[in-house]
Amino acid sequence: MSKLHVDSITKSFGDKKILQDVYLSCETGKVVGLFGSNGVGKSTLFQIIFGTLKGENQFIKFNTSILQNQWDRKNKISYLPQYSFLPKNSKIKNLINLFCNKENSNKLHNLELIQPFLNEIPKNLSSGEQRIIEVLLIIHSHSDIILLDEPFHSVSPKITTELKKIIKEISKQKGFIISDHNYQDVLDISDEMYLLSNTHVRQIKDIKELQLFKYLPKSI
Repeated sequence: MSKLHVDSITKSFGDKKILQDVYLSCETGKVVGLFGSNGVGKSTLFQIIFGTLKGENQFIKFNTSILQNQWDRKNKISYLPQYSFLPKNSKIKNLINLFCNKENSNKLHNLELIQPFLNEIPKNLSSGEQRIIEVLLIIHSHSDIILLDEPFHSVSPKITTELKKIIKEISKQKGFIISDHNYQDVLDISDEMYLLSNTHVRQIKDIKELQLFKYLPKSI
């Protein structure tokens, strides 16, 4: 089992404090849902965990190793950003081999969801189709901990259901931290939940606490 421990994350942009002493954890076998309103710092937190952004203060440990730089995260943590990152003119089947090891490449090539796109290039795909490919590439990477920022954005409800099934199945071997504005989709597959608000993260138990802390309206 692999475990990610994130502690004491503090980050400001100018005079604005975004994150203050943030703590959360994730381990293989679990899906962790991260909730929070637009602009509260969820993407910032993901970037700090992944190593592409530095906090003023941070402590990030993977198993017994303290992660200091981007290289330390290699084959440990993979990150799906909100923006599209696929090379526009590379065939999907070639990107699979670029992103995944041989075992995971074989799994992905045989996945029904991706087969219609294998000979396509990203620039010819819709934003939703590109998102499907990006999610599948990242969750089939070699890393034990997967960070997913808006994985269901622009994806149809039918395909979102398929992706949730795949994530839940893969979570038997990997750990996931997921944030998405479609909160119900995150709730459906989460084993643990955290809410980021007012620069702090608190662990929550259920949808009632999301209402209590004003992330969701009480009428839901």
